Amino acid sequence: MLRVKDVSVVLDQLERWDKTEGHPLQERVDITRVCMTGHSFGAVTTQAVSGQTIGRGKISLTDPRIKAAIAFSPSSPRQGSDPKKAFGNVKIPWLLMTGTKDVTPAFNTTLESRLAVYPALPPGGKYEVVLYNAEHSAFTNRAMPGNREKRNPNHHRAILALSTAFMDAWVCGDAGAKAWLDGDGPRSVLETEDRWQRK
Repeated sequence: MLRVKDVSVVLDQLERWDKTEGHPLQERVDITRVCMTGHSFGAVTTQAVSGQTIGRGKISLTDPRIKAAIAFSPSSPRQGSDPKKAFGNVKIPWLLMTGTKDVTPAFNTTLESRLAVYPALPPGGKYEVVLYNAEHSAFTNRAMPGNREKRNPNHHRAILALSTAFMDAWVCGDAGAKAWLDGDGPRSVLETEDRWQRK
């Protein structure tokens, strides 16, 4: 809970620095263009500040300054909570990225729990990519102990292209990036067995 609340504290501080005479960030922070991203446990934090409700769908820690979110290795709510209750009120664009072998021993996170997030989201600026044979470390710069698959260099190419287009489209308001994202563009950076969907 404190980790989630820290995000709003950081945004508060950035707003203060933007207005502080003589500070290096004075008039350099555009708080209207905030995109939250995170991997694994960072994805849990990202989800919680950008629309997911917690505590069986009863508690919201959403920060309205966040305009879009990318969750690398997203997670369904724990303790038997209904994904529809947790994610049914997400109002901003979300991009979810996972892999067909994206599992972790921490909390016994399964691929099924990662894939349950997208169907629970309401339509409107929601995207999901599932990279074939990508393990949990595909979203990092190095392999992790316990990896079984050889790293696929196209995974990083796709991750960079899709996340950049998403931020350009939904945070910077780039119509060309949105057209690419909503059209055939994503397939041009994905391999045949990778899955892409949007709603």
